[in-house]
Amino acid sequence: MNSLAWEVIGVIDTEGDRVEWTFPADPGAVRTARRAVRGQLRGWGLDSLGDVATLLVSELVTNSLRHATGPIGVRLVRPAGLEGVLLVEVSDPLPDPPRERVARPEDESGRGLQLVASSSRRWGTRLGDTGKTVWFELAVPG
Repeated sequence: MNSLAWEVIGVIDTEGDRVEWTFPADPGAVRTARRAVRGQLRGWGLDSLGDVATLLVSELVTNSLRHATGPIGVRLVRPAGLEGVLLVEVSDPLPDPPRERVARPEDESGRGLQLVASSSRRWGTRLGDTGKTVWFELAVPG
């Protein structure tokens, strides 16, 4: 896990029901974010969500890298009072909300939000003071 720490700009909270990371806006952020998410889910005993969570985080971090400059935040939350839910958020400094589009079969991109929408319980975006957050919920197996 030490190799992960130097690639993360700042780990804000790694205990309990919430963890946040801030990654630099460079291509290595996608790989590092996947590794961080998978490791945390393993630590929480949620290995079964690892594949889908890391895939969706990869898509959203890639979108952030493609369209925004500045740090990218990733947060996992196991909300109190909402048993069976994992909330995942990806934030960046670009205030423009992402647009879901229909990709043609020959398109090499444009499927990220479709993938998020079809693989999660629900998803959305919210604007903040310094950018936006795209979030999604995954059902935690009982």
